[in-house]
Amino acid sequence: MTKEQARNNNNSRTGKDSAQLPLFYKNPVPIDAKKHADMSLKKDFGFNFTKEVNAVPVNMIEMPQISHYYPITFSPDENATPVAILGLRDNENLFIDTNNNWVNDIYIPSYIRRYPFIFSEIPDSDQLTLCVDNTPEVVGNSGEQNFFDNDGNPSNLANNALEFCKSYHGAAQQTLEFSKAMSDSGLLIEREAQVNIAGNKRINFSGFRIIDEKKLADIDDKTFLEWRSKGWLPFIYAHLFSGAQWQNLTRLLNMRIEKDAA
Repeated sequence: MTKEQARNNNNSRTGKDSAQLPLFYKNPVPIDAKKHADMSLKKDFGFNFTKEVNAVPVNMIEMPQISHYYPITFSPDENATPVAILGLRDNENLFIDTNNNWVNDIYIPSYIRRYPFIFSEIPDSDQLTLCVDNTPEVVGNSGEQNFFDNDGNPSNLANNALEFCKSYHGAAQQTLEFSKAMSDSGLLIEREAQVNIAGNKRINFSGFRIIDEKKLADIDDKTFLEWRSKGWLPFIYAHLFSGAQWQNLTRLLNMRIEKDAA
C-alpha cells in the first residue's frame, strides 16, 4: 500500500534515526522552557506535510467519523493498524487542494491534527514528554503563538497541545488492543482494489487488509459477546461501511486528472 506504513508508530523516541521516526516527523524535540523560551508555532503552515501521503493511521474511536469520508483498511503487518486511505496513487493525497488546504467539511484524522506535536517515550520510564517537530516550516522565534509566556510558564497553545496528545495517546493504546484482536481473530484478509480512471486506465491498489464479512458472520458466540462487551462492534461495522468510500476516492481522482489535463 504505502511505504509509510512501516513507520507509523504512535510515539516518537528522540535520538533515533529518521527511518524510525513516525510519519510526517523530521526532528521531534522535547519542548523546554529554557531552550525554547522564544520558540513559537508558525501560523497557518497548512497541510503541505500531508501532500505526498496516501494513507495515515487512525484511532479506533474515530473510525465511525472516518468511515463517512475515507476507506478504512488494516495494515498488512502484524500490528494490523487501522488506516485511512487518502489517495489511490503513490505520493498523492486527494483531500488537499493546490493551496494546501483540506477539502471543506471533510473530517481530518486526528493523527494529522496532532502534528507538529507528539509524545516522546523516556527510556526505561513510563513518562511521556511533549515534543514538537522542530523544522523551519513549522516553528520560528518570537512569533504570535509562543510555547511559553514571559514567566516561563506553558502557554495556552502548549497546554492545549499537551491535552490533545494525552487524548490521542489514550485512544492509541485502546486501538492497539483492538488491532491485536482483529489480527489474532483470523478475520483479516488481503484485498486489492481495482479502480477505473479517466482515459480507460485502471489502478490496482494493493497491500492492505479488510475484515471478511463471511468470516465475521461465522465467528463464535463467545468472541462476539466479548467484543460486544468491549464496545468494539460499532468500530468493526464502521470499517465495513467505509468500503463505500472507494467510489468517492475514484471520483476525486478523476476530478484531479481532468483538472490537470485542462
